[in-house]
Amino acid sequence: MLRGVGKKTILRAMAASSGEKMITVDPFCLRQFDKASGKGPFLDTTVEQFEAHVNAAFAADPENCLKPGYAPFCKHIFVDNFCRATMTVREITPETEGMLRSGYVTRQEGELAVLSRWFPAEAVGALAVAPYLDVILYSREQIRKENEAMGKSTDSNALWGVVSVKAQDVDYELPMQPITMMRNALGKEEGGSGVPLDPAKYRESVEYWSTHAPIQ
Repeated sequence: MLRGVGKKTILRAMAASSGEKMITVDPFCLRQFDKASGKGPFLDTTVEQFEAHVNAAFAADPENCLKPGYAPFCKHIFVDNFCRATMTVREITPETEGMLRSGYVTRQEGELAVLSRWFPAEAVGALAVAPYLDVILYSREQIRKENEAMGKSTDSNALWGVVSVKAQDVDYELPMQPITMMRNALGKEEGGSGVPLDPAKYRESVEYWSTHAPIQ
């Protein structure tokens, strides 16, 4: 776990931003920097500052920084929450289940809509600031493959791209939502990664998300 990255280290990373970065924010993740998008958690910082912080965290411990994800092209960096992002998951209880909403949603143009459920942020009320950020990375090769399948392109040559950021109260990976695992199994042409469904991981996901839902 990478905690408080020193201010001087971050400033050095920002000063070198014109050079080659190991990690950049992918366009898919930009909506998290736009409060009006409704995609949580909102990251109350600039893209440049976020990239500088994450690159500084990587530079501080490159050998141990990247944690394995659900596929070889996916990695995680866990850092302290430096941009006051709020929690985006809530437990389903008898007191909260009446607030749940459901609908067919897409994350980006070109995807198939899938059935989802969530807690509306306006119903939940004030949200706690999360202790940690789970910064989810895809390799540049994987991003290019998915973009090509969706008829898109990327300008970055950075080794890793930030595709999503989760604000959470633990410094380890939480289970991916079942519907996300199914979308990935559909293939790149439908907005997924093309990774086949792992039945054991799917059951683990169902166990967690049967009692939790995202806030959005």
